[in-house]
Amino acid sequence: MPTIDALAERLDEYLEPAQVKAVRRAYYYAEQAHDGQMRKSGEAYVSHPLAVASILSSMHMDHESLMAAMLHDVIEDTQVDKQGLEDQFGITVANLVDGVSKLTHLEFKTRAESQAHNFQKMAIAMAKDIRVILVKLADRLHNMRTIGAMRPDSRRRIAKETTDIYAPIAGRLGMHDLKIELEDLAFAAYHPMRHRYIKAAVAAARGERKALLEQVQIALEDCLDHDELPGVIGGRQKHLAGIYNKMREQSKSFREIMDVFAFRIVTDEVDTCYRILGAVHHLNLYRPVPGRFKDYIAIPKSNGYQSLHTTLYRAGSGVHTPIEIQIRTKEMDDIANHGVAEHWFYKNTNSRAQRAHNSAQQWIQELVEMQKRSGNAMEFINHVKHDLFPDEVYVFSPKGGVFSLPAGATPIDFAYAVHTDIGNTCIACRINRRLAPLSQKLDSGDTIEIVTTASAKPNMSWLNFVATAKASSNIRHYLKHQATDDAVNLGRRLLNQELSINSLSLETIESVRLEGYISQHKLTDLDILLAEIGSGKRLAYIVANALSQESSDIDGQNSGIGPMEIHGTEGIMIRYSRCCRPIPGDSIVGHINAGHGIAVHRNFCNNIQDIGRDKDKTLALVWAETGDRDFDVCLEIEVSASRGIIASLATSAAKDNANVEKIDVDEKDARLSVVNLEISVLNRVHLAQVIKSMRKIPGVIRLNRT
Repeated sequence: MPTIDALAERLDEYLEPAQVKAVRRAYYYAEQAHDGQMRKSGEAYVSHPLAVASILSSMHMDHESLMAAMLHDVIEDTQVDKQGLEDQFGITVANLVDGVSKLTHLEFKTRAESQAHNFQKMAIAMAKDIRVILVKLADRLHNMRTIGAMRPDSRRRIAKETTDIYAPIAGRLGMHDLKIELEDLAFAAYHPMRHRYIKAAVAAARGERKALLEQVQIALEDCLDHDELPGVIGGRQKHLAGIYNKMREQSKSFREIMDVFAFRIVTDEVDTCYRILGAVHHLNLYRPVPGRFKDYIAIPKSNGYQSLHTTLYRAGSGVHTPIEIQIRTKEMDDIANHGVAEHWFYKNTNSRAQRAHNSAQQWIQELVEMQKRSGNAMEFINHVKHDLFPDEVYVFSPKGGVFSLPAGATPIDFAYAVHTDIGNTCIACRINRRLAPLSQKLDSGDTIEIVTTASAKPNMSWLNFVATAKASSNIRHYLKHQATDDAVNLGRRLLNQELSINSLSLETIESVRLEGYISQHKLTDLDILLAEIGSGKRLAYIVANALSQESSDIDGQNSGIGPMEIHGTEGIMIRYSRCCRPIPGDSIVGHINAGHGIAVHRNFCNNIQDIGRDKDKTLALVWAETGDRDFDVCLEIEVSASRGIIASLATSAAKDNANVEKIDVDEKDARLSVVNLEISVLNRVHLAQVIKSMRKIPGVIRLNRT
């Protein structure tokens, strides 16, 4: 067990005496606050915050981070509050501790909801000070190291949370060493038997191929010596969780994964990295594998990672074991292992560490923007999980800008990565100068050009294929606001229609009376009132009666009001029911559905008959000019079974400019079939022309609209 004296001795190497003294004071304060509290392992509780501070000291974190580590459980587990910490240690340390602390004073329905709210709170604190997440990661690392004292169900829950959230965040911040240890500890806690089996198998495999590894390392060392290139060569060990995940995800055997030799060459300068690359590509007996070279120095990963990657194979030897090689400078190696933590180690003097820190800050800021757009904490944490992809593709804008996106990203993801407005107004794209679908997955090296128009808007179907949380949250946010705007516009039309009985409108009603009604019903503004009317939560005729100061509607009938016109462009607050599929020209009626706006039915639809003509639930409607909008219609066609009949029906529909959406065939017997055909038409006149043409087709026995 570490002691405060041993920690202080290490801190003397890089902190000022006054700063070390402040860390000591924080430790003694935590010791007193946690007096009498014990860990599950039986140790005094203060051993945990001391261990967390020790982990941060190995990263050379500043004294305020170490003080926060000492105090990180004080607010959560003792009687001390944030104000008490601020009085003792200052606002910065108090904010760090508060950012790490869980929301213990609120009750949540499920543990998942509690986790989501706690992470949401931490993300907001991270945006103000990135050290919050570093303290939290160190806290989680020590908890995982000592998880053996927990109950089995608790171990599995904490391990899953670590795998799903904290290990990926460490990776996103470039903290490779910490990520690897968290993954391995979580793997051991969640799958203890599988962990033991793979650990034993790895030890055996390394013993078997020790001679081959030494042979390859000698060849690489001779190569560097021959060209007088400085570099330290070391083997890269595959971690157990990584081996298990590859076996599961890629359906590979253990032998296939272990039959890859991996080496890292660490050198002095960027120029030397490329010279070493050229040298190893010209090694005797070894040849580079085409397509396996990646230059992350010229194009760094989003977490600041930089390195050259290449793969060699032994030419003409009958041995097909690949040799993976990474080449990087010492600074790149440090940042690859410790990520954003190197920013404090170098004290802002290293440009690469600064870039990694800036990249992390940008990502955290995107998290905060995502949190503002998300409807609730569960939606937010799902967006975060969606965003933590390990693999990336690198694509270019037409002007040569480089964008890093997760594997599986589409042009829509690229558009939102450029700017939210570009994504919201996107209508088409060109990939490498050729028109391509917006759903096409991008490959590294693609050049993407987005075509926009001011009248375009996001499509709900985009949510089925976008790969980034930024795109997904922006699309959902836009659609949510679109629904509100549509409800406001519809509510305005409904209310004005009711007010017109008394020759009134929203524009002619006294503002004092309107404001009084809004205040009386505890609404914030007129738009909220209109949105509630448009979405069916509040009835327009009741609001109109109150505003008009008359009760001409005593008997509950509104015979003086003409039907409301439907244009087909009202937005998502007016829906066309699939039970009867109304089209322009049909006699229609509206069903007011609380929270969902108006559903349009044909007059004789069985569903609307069941509802009845209750004024509270129905609304008279009439079609207006609908322009070129298409409406879906279903036809039931009885045909004689003959070759080519389906093609004839589809061809006939196309000739009459009707799009075929869906065809289902039900074979009644060898001589008779029933075709259910879903087409889109403009109106009843258009439909009549389509039906007239189809009835002329030989083999069509009967045709009905359903």
